Amino acid sequence: MGNSAARLAYFLACVLAGLLAAGSPLRAEAPLSAIDWLTRSAPVPVVQQPKQRSQPAPARKAPAAPEAPVARSAARPDVTVVPLGAPSADAAGLLAPRVTGLPATLWRGSRSDDLIALLARARVEAFPAMQALMYTLLLAEAEPPEGSGPEARFLQARIDALLGMGAVEPALAMLDPIATTHPALFARWFDLTLLAGEEDRACAALIDAPSLAPGWDARIYCLARRGDWQTAALTFATARSLGMLGRTEEAMLEHFLDPELFEGEPLPQPPVRPTVLLFRLYEAMGEPLPTAPLPRAFSVADLRDTAGWKAQIEAAERLARGGALSENRLVALYTERMPAASGGVWDRTEAIQRFDAALAAGDPGSVAVALPGVWSVVAAARLEDAFARAYAPALLRLPLTGGAADLAYRIGLLSPDYEAAAQARGAAFPGLVFETGIARGAPPPASPGDETAAAIAAAFGGAEPPQDIRTAIAAGRLGEAILLAMQRFQTGAAGEPVALREALAAFRALGLEDTARRAALQVRLLRRGL
Repeated sequence: MGNSAARLAYFLACVLAGLLAAGSPLRAEAPLSAIDWLTRSAPVPVVQQPKQRSQPAPARKAPAAPEAPVARSAARPDVTVVPLGAPSADAAGLLAPRVTGLPATLWRGSRSDDLIALLARARVEAFPAMQALMYTLLLAEAEPPEGSGPEARFLQARIDALLGMGAVEPALAMLDPIATTHPALFARWFDLTLLAGEEDRACAALIDAPSLAPGWDARIYCLARRGDWQTAALTFATARSLGMLGRTEEAMLEHFLDPELFEGEPLPQPPVRPTVLLFRLYEAMGEPLPTAPLPRAFSVADLRDTAGWKAQIEAAERLARGGALSENRLVALYTERMPAASGGVWDRTEAIQRFDAALAAGDPGSVAVALPGVWSVVAAARLEDAFARAYAPALLRLPLTGGAADLAYRIGLLSPDYEAAAQARGAAFPGLVFETGIARGAPPPASPGDETAAAIAAAFGGAEPPQDIRTAIAAGRLGEAILLAMQRFQTGAAGEPVALREALAAFRALGLEDTARRAALQVRLLRRGL
């Protein structure tokens, strides 16, 4: 737990640094999550003796006067019941308003369903500025939106978004205090503990409150882990006779409960999208599944010492691309030992080690030779942001010349210290005058025919946000307005100048100047579509 807490604290510190720089199986039900590998098994019924309580007789009321019929439909209305004064789990967060700079009323006035839909459509991987903003929104502590209920659907959507980015530890920390308040929250917490290697905590809670079990397979697994093999076997036999287990789940649990019975026999073929529990069962049986084809959150399992160095580096790269791993930890893995092979990740590792050694020696000549090669492999892996965060400050202090100096300045503009780099070094790079202007918050007029630059210049020249975002801002729906602006940015960065202008103008109107500048610089310097 100590290491986990330290990693989480470091993750949150990185987020803050970025901010300062700127049911029944017989009934059809809606899926618990848009992420199809989350636990979605049928709940385990628990028979309990009803408690006898005397109830006071209801008070008699005088008959009300007859009213004219007003109902237009016999359909049952949707009703959300929340105890008066009870805190909503949808308000959960790790970052207080004084830290994020966003008000506690961030989600006030917005409908939970609207926000969930916007989160499901968000695509932020291509641009680190959008990742940092998304983390701020997902981790913010704020009043819940309209339509919040005990199942905390908005919190579930935020947890799913964190999982999509690979941020297992923050998601786990968000759910830790409230995981046992609702089965849907517990199901996510259960999966998160398995991914983080902390399943004993979830199993202890499940044994104490069996009604929370996300499925028969989870109940059987936890009974076995707690050493109650007899009850686990009895529960497994019951679940199998009732047809409550999938074919693969049944086979893997049978192997797990009695491995000697199947000694020498191959395990069943895993599904394309295994649940987290199936993933851990294959690992427990000595045949761990590769994480590369699986959703990003599974990569956390490869960061453990039990994984090989290559698997650790590849997992770290996937997580860094999602903004879920610090640049220092990534560099530490790259420089842990000398690569014993070549090609792919080993070429990247060798290039970074060569550059890191030159930079540590403070030799401008060696840095100038190593820099183009390392930047090429880093850019090919879409790790520019992590590299810039790790190395830009030291790079900008070296007396480089020519192409190396130009590249070092570009890397500086991609770092959180972009404005300081522009103020100190911008005048020396006339070819990057427009980018220097963005970093200072006042880009010059765009060159003729450069529609992207024209859109950026217009946004920083006083252009107004689009009407839907202005309406949301005026109504106080700040979080919704930010998500709408992020959606506009997706379209704009993919090659729609009008949408790009509107998105950047919206960020500035919302007080997100750092986001607007970093996003514009990344559009210019990374030049990638979504």
